[in-house]
Formats: sequence, structure tokens, C-alpha cells
Amino acid sequence: MASRSKAGAALDALREDLSGDVFAPGDFGYDDARGVFNAMIDRRPAVIAQCVDEDDVVRAVRFGRELDLHIAVRGGGHSVAGMALNDNGLVVDLRHMRAVTVHPAAEAVRIAGGATMSDLDRATEPFGLATTGGRASTTGVGGFVLGGGTGWLDRCCGLAVDNLLGVELVTADGSQVHANADENPDLFWALHGGGGNFGVATAITLKLHELPEFAIAMVLYRPEFGPEAVRTFRDVVESGPDEVGGGVIHFTGPPEEFVPPSLVGALVCGVLLTYAGAEQDMRKYAEPLLALPHEAEIVGARPYADVQCLLDDPPGMRHYWSAEYLTGAPDDFVDVYSAEARTMPVPTGTQHALFPQGGAIAAGPHEYPVPYRDAPWAIHPYGMWEDPADDERCVQWVRDVRTDVRPWSTGAVYLNFIGAEGQERVIAGLGADNYRRLAALKRQYDPDNVFRFNHNIKPT
Repeated sequence: MASRSKAGAALDALREDLSGDVFAPGDFGYDDARGVFNAMIDRRPAVIAQCVDEDDVVRAVRFGRELDLHIAVRGGGHSVAGMALNDNGLVVDLRHMRAVTVHPAAEAVRIAGGATMSDLDRATEPFGLATTGGRASTTGVGGFVLGGGTGWLDRCCGLAVDNLLGVELVTADGSQVHANADENPDLFWALHGGGGNFGVATAITLKLHELPEFAIAMVLYRPEFGPEAVRTFRDVVESGPDEVGGGVIHFTGPPEEFVPPSLVGALVCGVLLTYAGAEQDMRKYAEPLLALPHEAEIVGARPYADVQCLLDDPPGMRHYWSAEYLTGAPDDFVDVYSAEARTMPVPTGTQHALFPQGGAIAAGPHEYPVPYRDAPWAIHPYGMWEDPADDERCVQWVRDVRTDVRPWSTGAVYLNFIGAEGQERVIAGLGADNYRRLAALKRQYDPDNVFRFNHNIKPT
């Protein structure tokens, strides 16, 4: 660590040189600047540099290196595991870098590093174009894509990284690097799942797909009808075209207009059937779900960007997430999944999600470090609650789900769905052979492991 006089002079220079704002402890606005989505995270960085362009990012990274500060990178979204913050280090905050530029003729879009999924979806919607995004409008695009990227469109459009055309990166020495299939191709490969290990992604470019219409059927069931609803949804998806997607989510019924009063505060089994196409085509796939005894339904055409907002969660809640990728969803698995739902902490914001894969995910390029591609299903226990007194039971429920579904686990995992679960899980999220190649590239681009606040790949 630099001397206090040197650190003070460097901080003064950063305040002067940075176009964006700089916060240190004691500054007005510091506590707001360090607040994150997950209320369980309470960290106090020495400096928060709110960058407004790539030059600001270069200045911030060089400042951190000069003072030998640990550097965390904050994109636009959740950072559920708290990896966007550190104690006594530097945070490179990209949240003011949110520009989205659509190139409709090329069916491509350039997204700045701090943009959210809402920024992306609202920009592409007027052109009848979209690309695979997260299942919430508040997800940050950069971390989502570089971590692999799965969402409502993945069965027809592939994983987000399958649509990655280029990345603009500031590396650990403050250099500006561009990576695509022709320029720095090894680095480009590493960014297909390697996350923020190789630098600060100041912008990414993604391929777009035509999506003039989108439709959904959201059906709510009492939990005793959950197993039948899950099996029906499974059969509809597995026999349907790639345009069919969605998920099953058990949750506490919120006091919303679409939820019957008898289900408010109670456990609900919800099935969301999504369809990348016209409403009339979607309805034939929804018929088996609507034929089951249910309490409420929302069926019809919806703008894709609006559907992205359906599962938005309020900030300030406490979170603990995990996931397992599955060899299948046979009837005995469905029984276990449904039994886990009945042990969920209710009423809390906790969700018990089951998502299909297949389609363009399984058919996509297998050379990238996304080893969960071939799993046909994924389970995502999603602990969310408000009262710290519920910490132990909510965290334990998530862990119990993982234990209970282990007989069907492939061993692979999508790292964006999990927090800090140890180095073995990081390797499971990238693949052992891929990890070795990634570690060698990490040594080339970040030998000092400057970018370590992530699902870390250690340089070797």
C-alpha cells in the first residue's frame, strides 16, 4: 500500500482527472455509491470511481495499480455475491456507462459496460429485434453475457455468449484491447464464460435476432397441483419447437392484481410458457397447461421487453442463490422438486425455479467454456428475504435443494446463478480442461490477479 501522502495526492489527481465522480469514505454520497442489490453485502471500499467513458476506466485502473489497491468492477446489475465491492480497495463503477447503439441493418448492437437488460431490450424493441437476455430487466448486460448468459430466448437464439461479436476491454495494465473472432481470438474465447477475469468490459457487441412478436401464458396453480403442472410443462417444452420456453417458479403469492386473494402470502406454483412468435401459435402449446385446475392465468401477446420485467425483484432484500444442471426431469425428479417447494421459507421472496434448456443451447458451439450447455434442465433455488433472522433457514433451504437433486446433477453449473461456493464450483462452471487454458490466458493478461473479485481464475 502506498504512503498516505502519496495516496492522498493520487486521489486528488484522480478527482481532478476523472470525468465522472469519485467517492471516498466520509464523502457525501459515499454510502449510496457503495450500496448493492443484496442487503447482506456491507463493504467499504477506499475509493469508488464512477466512470463515464473508457478513458475514465483507464485512469481508474492505472490509479489502482499505482497505489497497489485491490480492484473490483461494478457493472450495471445485481452482483448478488457482492463481487462488485471490496473492503479498502478500488471499485471501478460503470453504472453511468449505459449507452446502447443498435445497428439494425447488421442485426447487431453495441452495449456499454454499465447497461442493464432494460436498456438493451428497450433499444432493440422498436426494430423488432432482440437477443438472449437475463430473466429480469435489472440484470447487468456485461456480467451476464461474459458469464455465459441464459434467458427466455436461449432455446431459440442460443446463450448470450453464442451471440457475442466483440468486446472492448481495459486490461490490468490499463491497456485498451479489442477482442473478436479475428482480433485476439484466444482472449475472445476466454470471454465466452470467463467473466470479468481478464479486464473491464467497457462495451460488448451482440448479434440480434428478428423478434416481431412474443407471447406468454402465465398460469398459477395451488401447490398440490404443482407436480402435474410441472410434468405437463416438461412435456410441452420437450415436444415443442425451439420457440417454446419459459420455466416453473414456486413463490409466495404477492399482493398483485393477477394473484387471487386466497393465494396472497401462500405458496404458489407458477408456470410461465414463453413463445418467440405469434399468440395464436403459442395458444396450442398452452392448452394442456390451461386444462389443468388452476387459480389464475394471463395469456396473450406481450412485448418481450415487458416480459423481461415480470420477475424484477426489489433492491434491498437479502439474497443467497445456487443452481444445479440436470441430466433430465423425469417423474421421480419432479416429485423431489415439488417436495422441496413445500419446504420453502414462506412468506418470503424466495423462489424455486426450474428452467428448460435444449434447442439452440444444445446445438450451439461446444468449444466455449460453458460446460452446462448439454444439460436439458436446470434448477435454480433462489433465496430472497428481508429479515436477518431468516438468514439461516433461507440459506439452508437453498443448500438442501442442491443436496436433494444431486442424483440428477451433471456436475456443471452456470456461474451467474451462484455466489461464492469455492474453487471446485468455479472449475465446474468452466470445465476442467477449459479452466487450465483459461488460467494460462489469465497469466498472460492479468498475471497479478488484479481482477480477482469474481468467480476467480487463478493465473498459472
